[in-house]
Amino acid sequence: MTSATPLSPLDLEQVVRELRAARDDWRGSRSRLGETGARELPSPQAVVCVVEQLKGALFPMRLGPPELRHATEDFYVGHTLASALQSLALQARLELRHADRDAPPPDAQVCARADGLVAEFAAALPAIRRLLDTDVQAAYQGDPAARSVDEILLCYPGVLAMIHHRVAHQLYRLGLPLLARIVAEAAHSRTGIDIHPGATIGPGFFIDHGTGVVIGETAVIGQHVRLYQNVTLGAKRFHVGEDGSLTKGLPRHPIVEDDVVIYAGATVLGRVTIGRGAVIGGNVWVTHDVPPGGSVTQARGDEGRPPG
Repeated sequence: MTSATPLSPLDLEQVVRELRAARDDWRGSRSRLGETGARELPSPQAVVCVVEQLKGALFPMRLGPPELRHATEDFYVGHTLASALQSLALQARLELRHADRDAPPPDAQVCARADGLVAEFAAALPAIRRLLDTDVQAAYQGDPAARSVDEILLCYPGVLAMIHHRVAHQLYRLGLPLLARIVAEAAHSRTGIDIHPGATIGPGFFIDHGTGVVIGETAVIGQHVRLYQNVTLGAKRFHVGEDGSLTKGLPRHPIVEDDVVIYAGATVLGRVTIGRGAVIGGNVWVTHDVPPGGSVTQARGDEGRPPG
C-alpha cells in the first residue's frame, strides 16, 4: 500500500499565493480591499454554540447537561444564559458593524445598540419557552407513535427545527437577520427542514417527519397547523424592479389560517390564503385561495381525508 506523497513546501506556498490572489480578486470585485484585517462578520460556529446554550437554558432537565439536578437548575440556567447572551452580544456587534460599514457609527454606539437588542431578546425567552411547549404538546397529540412529550422534545426533528425557528424569528424581528439566518440554517442542515426566520408561525405548530419542508420568509401560519414531510409554502413569482433586480421584502408566500392540515408533498405557492380548518391533500399544487373548511385532493370527488 503506497502512502500519499506530501506537498513540498514550495508547492504549498504556491497554493497559499493562489488562494490569496483569489481572495483579492473577490474583494476587489466587491470593493472590499480596505478591510480592517479583523473579523467583520459573525461566526457561525459561535452562533451555533450560543443556540446550544439557549436550548439548555430553555429546557435544562432535558437538553441541559446530564449531571444537572433540580436543586441546581436555576443556577445552571442563570450561568448558561449569562454566557450565551454575552457571546450573542459580541456576534450582534459584528452584524451591526457590517450592516453600517459604509458609514460606521461610533463603536460605543454599536455596542450599546447590540446590548440593548440582546436584552430585548433575553426578555422574550420565557414567551419563547411557552410557545415551544405548545409545539411539543401539538406533536404529542398529533402523532399516535409518540410515547411521551419527553420523546418529542429529545427526538423529533420538527421540534428541533421549531426551537431554532422561535429563537431565529425573535432575532429577525429585532433587526439581526444574519444571526437569525445562521440559527435557521443550523437546524436546516440537521433536519432537512428549511424555515426562513422571517416566517410568522403561531402556537401549536407540528411538522410530522419533516424532511423536505420549506417555509418562505413572508409566510404567515396560524394556530394548531400541521404539516407533513416535503410540504412547500413558497413564492409563485418574484417582483423585479426597473433595474432588473429582485424586489425584496414583499409578501409573496402563503397565509395558512388556524387548524389547517397539509399532507406530504403538497406545494402551496404565492400569497394565497388557506382558510381555517382546510385540508390540503398530498402531492397537490395550490396556487389559489382555499376557503375555510375546504379540501384539495388529487382525486376529484374524493371527500375523505388523506391517510395520516
